[in-house]
Amino acid sequence: MKQRLLLCLLLCGVMLYYAVPRLSLESGGLESLFAGSWLLFALLAVAGNLTGILYSPPKKQKVKRKLEYKRLRQY
Repeated sequence: MKQRLLLCLLLCGVMLYYAVPRLSLESGGLESLFAGSWLLFALLAVAGNLTGILYSPPKKQKVKRKLEYKRLRQY
């Protein structure tokens, strides 16, 4: 799970590194609207991936939950 989130975070960073110099917010009109919305969605993707990495439960808790679930299924 964390590997997938790290990979997505890395890809978001690469896209931002490549796109930010090419986007112009000062031009006005639809071009600046597109640039602003693209940056907003890219930053939301970065924030979502960081949230997933920071708030994912440790492996010990996952194993413990699986054992509890198996015990409950036995009854």
